[in-house]
Amino acid sequence: MDRPHPALLMFIGARYVEQRVAEAVAAAGYDDLTPAMARVAARLGEDGIRLTALAAQARITKQSAGALVEQLERAAYVVRVPDPGDARARLVLIAPRGRAVQRLAREVEAAVEREWTAHLGAERMAALRDALEALREITDPYA
Repeated sequence: MDRPHPALLMFIGARYVEQRVAEAVAAAGYDDLTPAMARVAARLGEDGIRLTALAAQARITKQSAGALVEQLERAAYVVRVPDPGDARARLVLIAPRGRAVQRLAREVEAAVEREWTAHLGAERMAALRDALEALREITDPYA
């Protein structure tokens, strides 16, 4: 193959960022956070999310999501609380320890973006971002 598929190129870039974040997180003492746990935790927002929605967004089974959330909860990265909109349901919320890791991850992501901008130039980086955001319209059902 002379030119890799654009999806492969995006995957390589995404894995690079994931690795940089994982290294920084481990170096900061959060060495109990596995890549699978991190991928699930990365989908948690301020309002929390139901396990079924989390599984769907992560594109994993509800059972896998449940196991990962249990691990995250045992490690104090998340908490589960009753859903105020449905007493039968529970929400997964980011805990203070998880917020600290998220802040660190965002700092590393921002550093990588600055490095890429320095390498590509501001105009090409903006064009890349615009193109990827346009692709998200047809590839991300949760956009």
